[in-house]
Amino acid sequence: MIFRRLIRAVRKRSSEVEIIPTCVPISEEQLANESRKIAEFTDWIHIDVGDGAFSPVSTWPYKNSIAADDFNLSSTGKLHAEVHLMTSEPRELGLLFARAGAKRIVGHIEAFSNTDEAHGTLDLWHRSGAEVGLGILLHTPFEVLEPLIPVCDVIHMMSIATIGKQGIPYEPSAVARIAEFHDDYPDILISVDGGVSKDNIGDLVRAGARRFGIGSALMKTPDPASTYKALLALAQKAII
Repeated sequence: MIFRRLIRAVRKRSSEVEIIPTCVPISEEQLANESRKIAEFTDWIHIDVGDGAFSPVSTWPYKNSIAADDFNLSSTGKLHAEVHLMTSEPRELGLLFARAGAKRIVGHIEAFSNTDEAHGTLDLWHRSGAEVGLGILLHTPFEVLEPLIPVCDVIHMMSIATIGKQGIPYEPSAVARIAEFHDDYPDILISVDGGVSKDNIGDLVRAGARRFGIGSALMKTPDPASTYKALLALAQKAII
């Protein structure tokens, strides 16, 4: 029953494209500044969280000592937060983000020791009020995702070889990989993260992706609002 509801929901939005500006915050102040910067043209922010272990870069909140009762997302203002946990122990941190009001939490399949651990964590986050998804690195086989797809709202596919910071070169091989996954699981929402730009977003849409976390190609431009509109127009034009 849960799987059928998921399929209906994804089919309903399969023709829609979403672009979510990405922030890799070193501090809560940076998160607040970038949230204000994008609030004029989007309702969402994608927050990359690295622990310095799974991801080579350590970000907020690992840069700070935050007690559970002080953990919040108030610095994002009215934006909906999508939190991408590039961490080796995502379970408890994801729970804190869910309780703080995150609308969507994505953990990495590679961070879990087995399917049961991943399933239990996704269920915990979902019961805490968040949409849930799994990220997958560029060279991880799809087979590890298969038993967990029914409990995921989204599969978040990396299109760069090294994670953790903005500006890593885009891997053109990601297009074929996304197309392969889409052929195998045509009803699952695919999100793409890493090096997405005006040069490749059309190819990624045609391969089957419908949601994009975009960092430097958007946030480092002089006019992020205009860039956002241009990227969205290119993506929508590419829908078959």
